[in-house]
Parts: sequence; structure tokens; C-alpha cells
Amino acid sequence: MIKQRLSGILLHPTSFPGPYGIGDLGAEAFHFVDWLAKAQQQLWQVLPLGPTGFGDSPYQCFSAFAGNPLLIAPEDLLKRGYLGYRDLAAPPFPQERVDFGPVIQWKKALLQKAYEHFKTHEAPAAFKHFVEEEKAWLHDYALFMALKDEHGGRPWNQWRPALRDRDAAALRNARKRLIDIIRFHYFQQWLFFEQWRALKTYANEKHIRIIGDIPIYVAMDSADAWSHRSQFLFDDQAKPVVVAGVPPDYFSPTGQLWGNPIYDWEKMAEDGFSWWIQRIRANLRLYDMIRIDHFRGFYNYWTVPGDAQTAEHGEWRDGPRTDFFDAIIAALGDLPLLAEDLGEPDPGVYELRDHYSFPGMKVLQFAWDSDASNAFLPHNYNKNCVVYTGTHDNDTTRGWYEKASEREQNYVRRYLRVDGGDIAWDFIRLAMASTANLAVIPMQDCMNLGSEARMNTPAVAAGNWAWRYPPHQLTAGIQAGLAEMATLFGRNNRPKNA
Repeated sequence: MIKQRLSGILLHPTSFPGPYGIGDLGAEAFHFVDWLAKAQQQLWQVLPLGPTGFGDSPYQCFSAFAGNPLLIAPEDLLKRGYLGYRDLAAPPFPQERVDFGPVIQWKKALLQKAYEHFKTHEAPAAFKHFVEEEKAWLHDYALFMALKDEHGGRPWNQWRPALRDRDAAALRNARKRLIDIIRFHYFQQWLFFEQWRALKTYANEKHIRIIGDIPIYVAMDSADAWSHRSQFLFDDQAKPVVVAGVPPDYFSPTGQLWGNPIYDWEKMAEDGFSWWIQRIRANLRLYDMIRIDHFRGFYNYWTVPGDAQTAEHGEWRDGPRTDFFDAIIAALGDLPLLAEDLGEPDPGVYELRDHYSFPGMKVLQFAWDSDASNAFLPHNYNKNCVVYTGTHDNDTTRGWYEKASEREQNYVRRYLRVDGGDIAWDFIRLAMASTANLAVIPMQDCMNLGSEARMNTPAVAAGNWAWRYPPHQLTAGIQAGLAEMATLFGRNNRPKNA
């Protein structure tokens, strides 16, 4: 349970400005931390930082442990002597959206050039230490990525059977054959983690805590599913027997078919959930707090047949519940977890959350479709929760209000005693003033942006995760407004003289 009143911003690093087509962990990230501190904020929430696969979604990554090479800052490679100034001449990428295809091609070529220079010299001790320290996941991840390249990018369950099934001799031969590509992936991961840890250290020195995000499921096409296949529900041809999703809901009348493989929870329990312990331990080194996406799945989860086309027809199955969290806490101690407990309510989910005093989530955009009993209205909050104006899965607050029904708009105006002309900042004020101990605001709402700045539309495959802001939008006026609210509503708990 988090007892301080704190506030901060939800902003993924890909959204930072810069000349390289995508935000990264370089100068603009450090500038944002400085800006956040001057705004008297103490939280920075990010989306998952893993290497993205199909659809460029941070919730569908090639690894639950690796970092995204697209976030590596090119200027750092210049400082290290791996690149020259001419190498950093980027194409004229669009500045307000990420065009992932060209960006991926350019960044991969840039990192390859840096690696070619790197391998002509003795590897630094820090690199060797990283490879040894992270070998539990790094070796399989790097081999997985090298084999994906060798198989033309096809998913691992379409590889040659010996490699698909991890035949020991086939893996040994692959490690020898692909050693240079494997080391290239070591190199990229070393750079990512060096840069991220430097940024996190800087943020913590500014008294800013970083909230990370763990999706409950891993991607079907991931090093985790390939290297820990026995802990998932696959058939003997490595096809998922059932896959994850949610039934019809607020976002989609046919449900959301996520397609992730489902854990064999009974099998995981046999070794005390060791893979999960390793995963959460790794994330606790990256973040100060962790939001668990789809927390409900630990209580019960929706399964859909592996060949289904929608998520409409499936069944609920019991999750591992207290057995899971008791094992994790026994191994790691008290957990700074936030529970994403949205969706159709189930009393058991809330009982599981409250048993461990994990803060739940409140989203103001969900508060206006019924009456005064709506759990998302601030007068119904307890203190142990996190309030958001909206999340990465919602429209921006301005976009939401413009599309809302007249009934909802009228309820908002009456509740807040406003005319709706500055709805994003009205919601920010409501969140900041609420009794929720934590308040997190998407940067798009601070900038009063419309639907063009939406980060993700669930159940829509294309066009997501691409929003970026130009430098001029990170204004002193927004900074002053947030600072005033942090002070006014008791959320400015930074040490004096900080």
C-alpha cells in the first residue's frame, strides 16, 4: 500500500521528440525528467520496454526480459566512438508520428554499423559482465532472434522441428553457426540496459519514481514461449491449445482476441513459479513500481480455442490466486505492484487485490455512464488506488468528451460545474484533487490534444503506438499548472530544496 499522495505523467519513451523517427533514451528523455521535476511531479509511468513484434505493440514483445533496441539513443554510440557524425544523418522522418517500417530499417542498420566497430576492439569489461549477469534469459533471447532471422522472420513454431523443439544438438550447432548474430543481440541489449539504467538513476536522483508495466501474458512469438514451452498449453506441434483474450466488452462487441499462449499454471506451481519470480525480479531492477496489466487473470482468465477467429466463445478458468502471490512475496518480499483491475467487475478479483493491499485503478472517462454509485467517480474512491484521466487504451480526454453522449457530457458538466470548454484540465484537476493516493495523467491530456494523439485503439491492429509530441508542446505553462495542482492538493511531497 502506497501511503503518500503523489502524481505524475504517463508517457512512453517512443513519444519523445528528436530527429531519428522515434523517441529514445537520449537527451530528450533527460530533458523530460528535468521538466517533470520542475512540475513538482514524482511519478513517470511507461509502457512495457521490450522489443516489439507484430503490430509494434509494447504488449506483444519478443521477450519479457529484453529491452527494445529502437529506444537506444544514437548520440551515445557517437560518444562511445562506435559511430561518426555522418552516421547520424537520419532520413527526413515525420516528427509527430512514428513510421515504424522505415525507422526499424534505419535503426537496425545503424546499430549494425556500431557493432561492426565494437567487435574490432576488445569487449569492455562492462559488456562481459552484462552477458554473464543476464545469461539466464539473454542467451536464449539472442539465439531466438538469430534463428528468427535465419527463418525469414517466421514464428518459432514454424521453424524446422529440431529447432522448434529445442533439440540439444541442433541448438549447439545453431549457437556456433550464428555466433556473430548472437553477439550482435548481446551488444544491443547491453546498450539498452546501460542507457536505461543511467536514465533511471538520473530520475531517481530527481526524486522521480518510475512505474513500469508487466503484461500478464507473453507473446506467442517470443523467446519466453519458445524456451519455456512446457510451462504453456501447447500441443505436440507447438500450436497453442487455447489463447488469451477477453469476452465482449466496452472496447469491442466481439471481445478482444489477444492470441497469447496460456500458462500451464499447475506446471508453473511445481517449481514455485520460478519463471515468474525471475521475471518480476528483473523488472524490479528496472522500475520503482510495477503495474500488472490484466491483474484479473491471476484470479480467473478467459480462454479461447487456439483456432478461434474472435474472442466471443470461450470459458473462464481459475487462476493461481493466492498461491502465486504468496510464492512471489516469499521469494522477493513486499511487492510495489499496482493492479490493473479494469473490465467487468468480479468480487473475487477485488478480494485478491485487497488481500495484498495492491492499489487498483480508477479511470475518470469510465465514470459518467450511470449514476452516483459509479465506482469511477471520485467520491467513491478509497485512498489506496491510482486515478487516471485515461490510459494508453483510451481516447484522449478531449477526444473522449467530443464523442461522448449528451447525457454523459451533461453529467460531467454538472458534477464539475464547468462548461466543458477545457475538459482535459478539468479532469486533471479532478484527478489531482481526489482522495486517490496516486494520480497519473497521460501527457496528451496535459497538452489538451484530441483523438489524433490517441496512443492505442484496442481490437484495431494497425495505426497504434505512433504518437509523438514536437518539442514546443512541452511548455512552461503546463509545467506551472501541474506544479500548482501538486502543491494545492498535497501531492508535492518532494524533499525540501529538491
